[in-house]
Amino acid sequence: VQLVESGGGLVQPGGSLRLSCAASGFTFSNYAMSWYRQGPGKERELVATISSDGGYTNYAGSVKGRFTISRDNAKNTVYLQMNSLKPEDTAVYYCNLARNPFTSWGQGTQVVVSA
Repeated sequence: VQLVESGGGLVQPGGSLRLSCAASGFTFSNYAMSWYRQGPGKERELVATISSDGGYTNYAGSVKGRFTISRDNAKNTVYLQMNSLKPEDTAVYYCNLARNPFTSWGQGTQVVVSA
């Protein structure tokens, strides 16, 4: 199993980023996927979830209306479009299964929101 996150970077408050997660080693289209994040000195938290077919999504209250999760099962990739970014969104972002996440996480992608 391999999960490779990308797309992070430094962005000013109010800006946007699109994160990608390329998955391999399992039947991606069979599984609901989630994005998680871990901010400095904080526990890892669930950010957004998408069902296996993309028909259902759910978001943490702190990102609802600003972030959009999507997936392309043909490319084994899940995305996170992040708009109206705030300093409190600063974190390392990871993708993993929505239920029973793999014990081996990817390296994550760092997002820093700062003026």
